[in-house]
Amino acid sequence: MHSSLPIPIGGLFFIVYMHKGSGGSGGHLDSVSRIEGDYLCSGEVQQAIPILQKAYGDSMHKVLHVGPDSCFVVSKLLRQEETEAWGIEPYDIEDADSNCKALIRRGSVRVADIKFPLPYRPKSFSLVVVSDALDYLSPRYLNKTLPDLARVSADGIAIFTGFPTQQKAKVADVSKFGRAAKMRSSSWWTKFFAQINLEENESASKKFEQASTKGSYEPKCQIFHLKSLP
Repeated sequence: MHSSLPIPIGGLFFIVYMHKGSGGSGGHLDSVSRIEGDYLCSGEVQQAIPILQKAYGDSMHKVLHVGPDSCFVVSKLLRQEETEAWGIEPYDIEDADSNCKALIRRGSVRVADIKFPLPYRPKSFSLVVVSDALDYLSPRYLNKTLPDLARVSADGIAIFTGFPTQQKAKVADVSKFGRAAKMRSSSWWTKFFAQINLEENESASKKFEQASTKGSYEPKCQIFHLKSLP
């Protein structure tokens, strides 16, 4: 289901808390990442949609995804009942397929540099989901980007980020993103969230963990649930 795009204005923000686990996948991906293995956590978001639905309930009705391969994630979200979805691709899209081009034409997905404020009103989306995007930002930019993303979410942010053991620098990373991905530990993220006054969404974290256990879902990425800004 799709409706009008939220009115552009200010910035945008993600949020999230950590969920333990680095094991196997919980199901088969409907869409394989454009470059398999490059964007592990964006693929993980697609697998985690049923778990996110149980954790966030009605907050899954209006979702913004931020990260590479957003076309795939948005397409999967739009197939869910009573769900509106939009996406932000932080970097230029190479070799976009016809479905992705259609999403861009109608404004469902846009390319925007998340180091700068994004054009949305406060609380434009019920939930913001971020994957594979923060790993490429230095703390200098994270200081601005995370609070800006939090501003556009009404009910929280879910952040999917890589484990330090998944660190791998590729020439393609540096040429496309300006720097190699930096996989940070859960303790680093926890301290950083506290430093910029972002609070854990304990209710969503607990529901997500319970749904994960019940569904035998073991994430390959770190997952953090954070509260939106007041």
